[in-house]
Order: sequence, then structure tokens, then C-alpha cells
Amino acid sequence: MPRPSPSEFVRNRLVGRVRAVFNDVEKGQEPVPPSDDALFAKDSPIRLVHADAVSMTVGGIRSLLLQMLHPPALHGVLDHSNFRQDMHGRLRRTARFIAITTFGHRDEAEKIIGRVNRIHAQVGGTLPDGTPYSAQDPRTLAWVHVAEALSFLEAYLHYVNPAMTYADQDEYFRQFAVIARKLGADPVPETKAEAEALFNEFRDDLTGSTEAREVADLVLNQRPKGTPPGVQTMLGTAAVDLLPSFARPMLGLKQPGLSLLPTKIATHTVGRTLRWAFKQ
Repeated sequence: MPRPSPSEFVRNRLVGRVRAVFNDVEKGQEPVPPSDDALFAKDSPIRLVHADAVSMTVGGIRSLLLQMLHPPALHGVLDHSNFRQDMHGRLRRTARFIAITTFGHRDEAEKIIGRVNRIHAQVGGTLPDGTPYSAQDPRTLAWVHVAEALSFLEAYLHYVNPAMTYADQDEYFRQFAVIARKLGADPVPETKAEAEALFNEFRDDLTGSTEAREVADLVLNQRPKGTPPGVQTMLGTAAVDLLPSFARPMLGLKQPGLSLLPTKIATHTVGRTLRWAFKQ
């Protein structure tokens, strides 16, 4: 077998490191193979947006920070998971859910959606003010969905394709709505304008808290195993920059200052490098 060229060697090393971050390779977990019989067609907006590792990570961090401002979503995570002890594991599981439902065979997508619904059926409790909460509440699920969808798309527009057409952006929400409805979310936006309107409607439900700030600190400062030094800081700073201005003080965060320009340059550079590595 001929030896790989230097560029192919570098490409393979990069791909291997990224796959090790997003897959539990110690347990033999393999990347999700794209299927021609997925829920969504090849090269459709949802598959283009969800294929970019860097913008999805930035969007995922932004989304998680926003979700923690919603008390039922926050306590559903903190009361019923080991998020504090295994933040990276939870983020990996979320990333795998997105990968399977976007790219995997539709049977595998339905299977993992069913598994998540069964887990949600066991998650419930009481907020500190005595209000009951449930992970099956359609409105809570709607908040989680709209925070994710807007965050993933915002990061994609910012770091990958700012020229994405409005029609494709609306189609992205229509496609993502398929998954949200299968999870029990309601209401579910089908256009970007509907998503932004629903997001604004949730503003009165959001609140800062000690627990939300604790999660923000974990997400931004706890480096997952295998992540190269500096990458977590870069991605976290990029995510905080994309947060709505009202959300940062609620999470005890500030708008990035002098570090923002080098962060943006580095994020663009890493994104282009990984797209080259994955031949996207």
C-alpha cells in the first residue's frame, strides 16, 4: 500500500481527532454514516447546516447557554442528569442525536427519537418556587427547539455561509420542525420569522440564576478530554459573542472585548481547515 501524501496524512490526523471528540471511541462508537434514506435529502438546508463541525459547536454552546435561562429546562438537566460530572458526555449524546436524526437512516432516526421520548417521560419535578415541571411539556420542548435552531443557523450564517438565501433559511426551519414535532414540541416554527417571533415570546419566561451561571461557567471553562488547548476558549468566546445582548448579563457574562477579533479569525480558520479535512 502506498504511503499517504503529507497533506493526506494531515487530513487523516485532523479527521481522527475531531471524530474522537464527538464519538466515544473508547467504547467503540463510530461516526454516523450518511444515509440515502434519511429523513432529509442530501444537500438540503438542514444537512448543510448540521454538517459543519465548528459552526455547530459554536451554535450548540450558544443554544445550551440560552436553554439554561428557562427554569424547567435548566432543572430538567441538573436534577435528572450527571451534567456537572460529565458535561462532555451529555454534549456528545446531544451531538449524536443531531447526527442520527439529520444524516442517519430514517429507521435509526425514529429509534433514537423514541428513546429520547422515553427518557423525557421519566423527567419531572418541582422548581424552587414550587412550580411543577416536566420534560414532556410541549412549551418547554418548543423553547429548547427554537433556541437550538436559531443558534445553529446563526453560527452557520456567521462562520460558513452568510449568503444563504432566505428561502433556504426558511426551509431549514421547516425541516428541523419535523424532528421537533416528533419530540412533542408545540408550537413549532416553520420559518425564520416565526422562530424569531416565538423566541421573543419566551423572553418573559427566562430568568438568570445561580444555577444557570454555574452551567455557563462549566460550559465555557471545562475543557473536554481530547480538545486541543485554546480551542474551548475560542469556541466559547465565539458563542458568547453571538448571544442576544439581554442574555449575557443574565448568565454573568460580558461581551467579548479585545479577544473577539482574533477569536473570529481563528474560528473562521479552523472551520475552513476542518471543511478541507472532511472534503466538504
